[in-house]
Amino acid sequence: MKAHLSVFALTAILVASIGIAPAFGQIQSSIVVTTDKSSYSEGEIILVTGEVRDLYSGTPVSLIVKNDNAIVALAQLTVGADKKFSAEITAGGTMRTAGTYIVEVTYGTQNRVATTSFEFGGSAGTPPTGSSGVTDTTVSVQGSKDLIGYKITGGKLLSITPDVDANSLIVSIDATSDGSLTLTIPRSVLDATLNGEDDDFFVLVDGEEVDFEETASSTDRTLTIAFPAGAEEIEIIGTFVVPEFGTIAAMILAVAIISIIAVSAKSRLSIIPRY
Repeated sequence: MKAHLSVFALTAILVASIGIAPAFGQIQSSIVVTTDKSSYSEGEIILVTGEVRDLYSGTPVSLIVKNDNAIVALAQLTVGADKKFSAEITAGGTMRTAGTYIVEVTYGTQNRVATTSFEFGGSAGTPPTGSSGVTDTTVSVQGSKDLIGYKITGGKLLSITPDVDANSLIVSIDATSDGSLTLTIPRSVLDATLNGEDDDFFVLVDGEEVDFEETASSTDRTLTIAFPAGAEEIEIIGTFVVPEFGTIAAMILAVAIISIIAVSAKSRLSIIPRY
């Protein structure tokens, strides 16, 4: 009798211990991701690490970093034989605005998603939220640390915004009388080239093409544009505008989608019975 009681007690202890034992090393989700710190300053390295539960040979992890739905970084990460992946991202660059950034990773044929977040203090020289970034002599442009120098008569310069799709800069002005605007534009912000040589810009004032004067150096191009009283917008069209991130993002996303489709097709074929 005592032997039966001893066996019963031992069994109960074992069952209880198994029930409360922590599952070390197990991945509860199909994919997890984290950063090495919760906040970063400009120039710091953001170390992103993660692990997947199921390994799909040849399938990368798609990584997106975004702030208020604006994508600031994209990458395709290789998953190792240990089911782990990692990436290093430098805080700053296209990541300019202070705030919370979301890291989103996607993996597998069913697009398993995991997210984490971190705080970024903002880039030096970035105008505060709500600021136009315009001083008496310079204008900051989103996506670049290089400033555009300017001089205006007959009005006030309000802002300069890049249009990535059109490879142009949109200059908003308040023209109280006939005047002119001189812009010294770094080539890193906007340029027009053809076969490695300088090409002409295309300039519109309120949608109408106008003539302009230009001087150029190895680092910037200076345009003087006349405008009439009441003018509101000047568009300068070239062949490159910062940031050209939109095009790169689209290309990377397209490659990711094609890869996922290919893996899905391969997976379906592998389960079709062969006769």
